[in-house]
Amino acid sequence: MSKELMNALTSLEEEKGIKKEIVIDALEAALASAYKRNYGQAQNVAVEFDQKKGDVHVYAVKKVVEDVVDPRLEVSLEEATGINRGYELDDDIKFEVTPKNFGRIAAQTAKQVIMQRVREAERSIIFDQYSQYENEVITGEVERQDHRFVYVNLGNVEAVMGHQDQMPNETYRMHDRIKVYVTEVDNAAKGPQVFVSRTAPGLLKRLFEEEVPEIYDGTVEIVSIAREAGDRAKVAVRSNSSDIDPVGTSVGPKGQRVQTIVNELGGENMDIVEWTDDQAKFIANALNPAEVVDVIFDENNERACTVIVPDYQLSLAIGKRGQNARLAAKLTGFKIDIKSESEAEGLFSDRAASEPADDEPSAPEDAE
Repeated sequence: MSKELMNALTSLEEEKGIKKEIVIDALEAALASAYKRNYGQAQNVAVEFDQKKGDVHVYAVKKVVEDVVDPRLEVSLEEATGINRGYELDDDIKFEVTPKNFGRIAAQTAKQVIMQRVREAERSIIFDQYSQYENEVITGEVERQDHRFVYVNLGNVEAVMGHQDQMPNETYRMHDRIKVYVTEVDNAAKGPQVFVSRTAPGLLKRLFEEEVPEIYDGTVEIVSIAREAGDRAKVAVRSNSSDIDPVGTSVGPKGQRVQTIVNELGGENMDIVEWTDDQAKFIANALNPAEVVDVIFDENNERACTVIVPDYQLSLAIGKRGQNARLAAKLTGFKIDIKSESEAEGLFSDRAASEPADDEPSAPEDAE
């Protein structure tokens, strides 16, 4: 066993990067448990592995005491000094108890320990590798699909994509090459688990970084994203350079840059709007393509406002099934109530009529 075991340990260190010392420590602990289990021994046992010869030695460890109570764990001072005059009370003495047929058990145990360490090392390597890709985009190949997940092969790990992370306008077939966003890498008991998404707003941000150099280098910044995956998204951008138009740069010449992203996402429509410190203007931009007449902020709620639009723009501002207004609210972080000019005029007129005028004379007091 010794030659084979030493060769196996050397190969592990060279090929898997698992140090011999780590495996030997684990092997010694496993062999101690195996000895107690196979030989019905409950005493304090130590196993030592001779790295030069590859031999395994089992020792019963006993403490030097004045009066022996448990001979399995203790040895008298008189007996200890008979072995070596240097022994004192509370010293530990090792007595070799290696069974004759222990080599077979040691070989089996060594094989199990090595296989376990290899699995742990491979899991650790995969976890370390893919944890670096968390919140990044990676290309994978669709392997299979069941009622819970789409399974995507990323190379040496199979990632999973749940229903909420699958695009409603996409059908995934075996061997399809798709770009996915790594949302989480979990070091689970059964091995690293990688979760990916096609619906996360982070995917959209990374795709813009890939297509727009100015976004990648930080000249143009994506401030916020609101997305209803597979249908429509709004992206707020701002420029950190007065010479660069953030919207035009993001859209690209003849819309080529944004069109590449639209194609990657199966036709998902994109509204690129300019972010600004002026909240009213930002809210108006977010409701693009609708025209906004006025933005009135709620005095009782700093994150709520009423937006006034021309009558003929009301349906455009709200959008199909309220989508445009809903995305604008997500993008800006404001609760947005949209009203047409005629609705707003009637509302404000009713309010004005219900409030007494400041210069209205008070009723005269009754004469006595």
